[in-house]
Amino acid sequence: MSAHNRRPSFSSSTSSSLAKRQASSASSSDNVGKVVAVPPHLAKKRAPLGNLTNLKSVSHTAAKSSVPPAIMVPCATKAVKARKSSPARTRIANLPAAAHTATLIDVKTTNSIVPSNVPAISRTDATAVSSSMDVSPTKSDGVSLSLDETMSTCDSFKSPDVEYMDNTDVPAVDSVERKTKASLCISGHPPIKGSICNRDALAEMETDSDIIDVDTDFMDPQQCATIACDIYKHLRASEAKKRPSTDFMEKIQKDVNSNMRAILIDWLVEVAEEYRLVPDTLYLTVNYIDRYLSGNSMDRQRLQLLGVACMMIASKYEEICAPQVEEFCYITDNTYFKEEVLQMESSVLNYLKFEMTAPTPKCFLRRFVRAAQGSTDEVSSMQLECLSNFLAELSLLEYSMLCYAPSLVAASAIFLAKFILVPTKRPWNSTLQHYTHYQPSDLVECVKDLHRLCCNAHNSSLPAIREKYSQHKYKHVAKKYCPPTIPPEFFQTQTQ
Repeated sequence: MSAHNRRPSFSSSTSSSLAKRQASSASSSDNVGKVVAVPPHLAKKRAPLGNLTNLKSVSHTAAKSSVPPAIMVPCATKAVKARKSSPARTRIANLPAAAHTATLIDVKTTNSIVPSNVPAISRTDATAVSSSMDVSPTKSDGVSLSLDETMSTCDSFKSPDVEYMDNTDVPAVDSVERKTKASLCISGHPPIKGSICNRDALAEMETDSDIIDVDTDFMDPQQCATIACDIYKHLRASEAKKRPSTDFMEKIQKDVNSNMRAILIDWLVEVAEEYRLVPDTLYLTVNYIDRYLSGNSMDRQRLQLLGVACMMIASKYEEICAPQVEEFCYITDNTYFKEEVLQMESSVLNYLKFEMTAPTPKCFLRRFVRAAQGSTDEVSSMQLECLSNFLAELSLLEYSMLCYAPSLVAASAIFLAKFILVPTKRPWNSTLQHYTHYQPSDLVECVKDLHRLCCNAHNSSLPAIREKYSQHKYKHVAKKYCPPTIPPEFFQTQTQ
C-alpha cells in the first residue's frame, strides 16, 4: 500500500476490523482488505488508561490497600485523527493500592520503566489473580446451531397475502391510524401511574394550548409517531428493573472503589470516540458494568477486562460493524488474552441473564430534546441537544448519580442545559412537564448534582468527556459558562 493511502491504524494487528473497513474503501482493488502496520516510531499514541488508584482520599477505601499493584497497559495507536488542540498525554498505567508510585510508559517504545521500589509483577501473576465471581462455562455442552441450516429449513419465504393500500387514500390512512392508536399497546405491563403519554394526551393538549405535539411526523419511520407514547411508557416501566444497585461499592466491592470506576469510564469514553461508536453503546456499557458489579466482587486487576468485555457486548447490540474481540485485546496492549475477554463476556451475559435491553438516559434524551426544541431556533436547538448530552455523560462518571432514574437524569439535563443557554428564562414549561411527566420540583436534587459536576468539569482530573464536547462538531458546549447558582423560583411549579 502506498504511503499516501495509509492512515494511522488503531491496531497494528492485521485482525483489526476497523482498519479493514477503512482499507476496503480504497480505490485500488489490489489493496482491498489489506492492512499495513504502521511503524512504532510513526504511529500516533492514544491517551492511556489512567491509574485506577484513588485520586481523592476516600475513607471507606482505606482498607483496600492490601492487594499488590498490577500493570494495566493502555491502548497505543489511534484510528482517527488526533485532536489538534490537546497533545497526547501520558497517564499512569498501573494500579497501586496505597502509595502513588507509578509505572511510567515510554510513548515511543511502550516499554515499562518500573522504579526500583515498585514490586514487579509478571504477566502470569497478574492474570492469575482470581475473582470471586462465578465463571461461566466456555462450551455449550455439545449443542451447535448453524444459522444457515436454520434458515434452509424455514418455509416462510412465501409472499404473504397482503392488500396494499395507497398512501393517497386519506380516509383509509386515517382509519388505520385511529385503529392503531385505539388498540395497539406494546407493553404487557398494566398502565402505571404517571405514564409519559396516554390515550387522553390529545384531550390534555386541547385544554392546555401551550403544549406542543411532537408526534406529528407520521411519514418519518424513525419518529414512530403512531406508537411513540407506548414506547416511552414501556421504557418508564422497565427502567426500574434494569437499574444497578446504588450501594454496591460499600456492600459488594472490596478491592474496587468509585474513583477506579470513574477512571475506567473516562477511558472507555476515549475508546468509544476513537472507534466512533454510537452514544448508546457507551451508556449500555456503563449499565452492564454497574449491574455486574452489583452482584460480583471484582479485583482491580480485572476491572479493565470487565470494561472491554461490556463494551464488546454493547457494541454487538448497538453497532452495525462492531469491533472484533482482537481489537478489544489490543486496546489493552494485550494485557488480556482473547480467551480471557470471551470468558468475561460469557460471565457477564450469564449473570445478566442475557437481558441486554436497558433504558438509559440517552433513550429518554431523544424525546425530551424534541419536546424542548419546540420553541427554539435551529442554532439553539443544536446547542441544546449537545449540551444536554454533555451533562448526561458527565453523570456516567459519578457513582452517586446511580440513585437517580435514567429518565430523571435526562429531564434534569434538559432543565440545566436550558438554564445555561438562557439563564434569565424559566427552563421548564408545560410541554416538558407533559412529555417527561416531571414537575420542576421533582428535579431539584438531580439538577443540583449535575450543576456541581458541570461547574467542576474544568478542574476534573478525568477530562475525556470535557475534551470530547469541546470539539466543533459538538458546538464547543463544554466551554460554555455555567452560572454558579440556579434561582430557587425556577423549581417552583407554575399554576395554570
